[in-house]
Amino acid sequence: MSGPRVSPHRYVAALCLGLAGSNLARGPALIALCAAAVLVFAAVAADEPVRPVLVLGTLALVGWWWGGARLDALDRTVLLARVDTAERAVLVVTGPARHAPFELRVPAQVHRFGWLRFREAVLLELPLGRSPPQGAVIEAVTTVRRPRPPKDGFDESTWLKRHGVHVVLHADRWRMIGRRGGLGGVADRLRVALAGSIAPGLHGERRGIVEGVVLGDEQSLPEDLRQRFRASGLYHLLAVSGQNVVLVAGGALALAWLLGIPRSLGQVGALGAIAAYVLAVGAQPSVIRAGVSGALVSLAWLAARPVDRWYLHQLGALVLLAWNPYTLLDPGFQLSFAAVAAIFVLVPPLVRALEGYPLPAKLAGVLAVSAACGLATAPILWLQFHAVPLLTVPANALAAPAVAPLLALAFAAALAGLVSPPAAAAIAWLNGWCAAYLAGCARVVGGIPGAQVSSGRSLAELLLVAAVAGAYAWRRWLSSSPRT
Repeated sequence: MSGPRVSPHRYVAALCLGLAGSNLARGPALIALCAAAVLVFAAVAADEPVRPVLVLGTLALVGWWWGGARLDALDRTVLLARVDTAERAVLVVTGPARHAPFELRVPAQVHRFGWLRFREAVLLELPLGRSPPQGAVIEAVTTVRRPRPPKDGFDESTWLKRHGVHVVLHADRWRMIGRRGGLGGVADRLRVALAGSIAPGLHGERRGIVEGVVLGDEQSLPEDLRQRFRASGLYHLLAVSGQNVVLVAGGALALAWLLGIPRSLGQVGALGAIAAYVLAVGAQPSVIRAGVSGALVSLAWLAARPVDRWYLHQLGALVLLAWNPYTLLDPGFQLSFAAVAAIFVLVPPLVRALEGYPLPAKLAGVLAVSAACGLATAPILWLQFHAVPLLTVPANALAAPAVAPLLALAFAAALAGLVSPPAAAAIAWLNGWCAAYLAGCARVVGGIPGAQVSSGRSLAELLLVAAVAGAYAWRRWLSSSPRT
């Protein structure tokens, strides 16, 4: 007699659980692999009802072993033993420079330090001014320093360690000696091409908002505007989301339909477009999650197989955790996956609860999504940043009409630029009004007194008021319900 069939979700969840568990404890690889081998033999000999449980345990052990191996690789460092030494180094710039008040901070990878040749991720500090482009191979005399000590609740050393970075290199001057090749070089060229084509003719904060929404790069925005985006609960718009990937894939399919290309080839084009976009914007958790989901949807269509959104959600987490188990502790990972899970679980009942109110269906959907994501991400925002926006729902309801058009117009400008630069500039000019509208929403909502809670006492008072109001509403609902 065969037992109940185990869902594939559980196998993926077991691997994710093992990968996540490696953050708590690591053990010798030999012990983990021997234990997994014992479970495999036990599963082969076991009865059908017990076999799936043993397989799940085996996968969890394999995930734990792999997670420990990846963490050991990320924790390996050559430069930490050379703190306060200076050598001529060759580095590859792996991401866009970020402007700090007194210096430029550039993610990079060391390829040579003095006579030593190795590869290690570092954070490069340079004087304010011209910054090296992403993908540049540079040479500089660098001094090895430790990360900054903890300050105002932020531990830079721990944050960098989770990205495989253990030291900060400081240089006063640098010179570019080449550009990297391979897949990284392709990603660099794609990013430059996309950044230069989504907002031709736009400047200032309008261009900055378009770049933030499309590329996740908000560095050109003034700090006061970024703070208003945070206080209003709209800061997530300046990080690349799954909606971007959906539009990229949908645009590729629509273009294939307009050109009369068969749907199967259109799906292949969608796969290519998703891969190119993910390479261009970088390995952000929300992008990887949405990219994995979008790619698997296209592959499932080509294979004529059904898809399950929870399964895709888990596979995105598996890819990220397998590459870097520290990602579990990253705020971007936590916020992205919590928000999507909230959309799956909370949005349907919230939409049903709003059905009796005189609201348009689209507005009810926006309110439900905003409320669900706000509830799911509020604890994470407090634990990670000690601040919670209170007006997330109305802010997102106000901003929603401009988000999808902004993305669509940005990609349309990029495509139009291939054949008609004046048309691309006209589309970008129109898109500038969408960007200005988003900036206005952030300024108006984020500027309301009390829009953001950032003290423990205020949060406790707010939770008390919410609990009393919820209890009163529940009591009124019970008293008004018909009794049988």
